[in-house]
Amino acid sequence: MSDENENTATENTEAETNDEATADDWGAALDEQADAEGKSADDYEAAEIQTLLEDEVTSPDDVNLDVIMEIPVTLSMEIGRTEISIRNLLQLNQGSVVELDRLAGEPMDVMVNGTLVAHGEVVVVNEKFGIRLTDIISPQERVKKLR
Repeated sequence: MSDENENTATENTEAETNDEATADDWGAALDEQADAEGKSADDYEAAEIQTLLEDEVTSPDDVNLDVIMEIPVTLSMEIGRTEISIRNLLQLNQGSVVELDRLAGEPMDVMVNGTLVAHGEVVVVNEKFGIRLTDIISPQERVKKLR
């Protein structure tokens, strides 16, 4: 039984060593490429992102967006957030009031698949709630928030 444990431990150690060596190889290759260009690895990543943002598309006709137009996304509006303990959560009942982190009248966040894309205000349309967009977040700002 101890031989099996030793063999498993040895195999795990070898696998970890191989994973580390692979990661080191990739890191060394990126550093080597960045050094050849006179940049640090961080500069290289920032430059790659900037290149993606400043793609050489000159007009909307150059991009075929038809392939993604039918992909469904989840659009949600967030009026605020709060953190409460599980004890307080379990004590909530009909009529309870939960204080949020937003002021009354402050714009709501419009999220697409969990990513902030706009701000807006609540409106009523044919007895249903809606949202009037007041500010759209630029793609560059969205990428900055990802970093």
